[in-house]
Amino acid sequence: MERVYKAGIKREPGYLYFVDKQGDISKALMARGGKKGGKPSKVEKTSVNKEKGFLYFVDKHGDISRSLMSRGGKKKAKKSAKKIVKKKLVKKIIKKPVKIKEIVKKGKKK
Repeated sequence: MERVYKAGIKREPGYLYFVDKQGDISKALMARGGKKGGKPSKVEKTSVNKEKGFLYFVDKHGDISRSLMSRGGKKKAKKSAKKIVKKKLVKKIIKKPVKIKEIVKKGKKK
């Protein structure tokens, strides 16, 4: 985490402070107890140039800071191994039923 712009904003309770698309500090009334939130309003015009791959936020000191965004997440398991197992189970469970007429015919031939 590194500080990008020193603003020193004093926070009011009940408001969400964030860095908007233009790179300025804005605040919006938070939704509480069934009441809807408010429209954002600019607190300070900073015009911070945002770099791709970073998360920009207003830290506890009221300054704009940025942090490297984590990407990738959890690795997914291979699907091909699961499909093979399912096919084998299906083959074991579903066997072709033998017709009674075929058994009777085989018994008469002997």
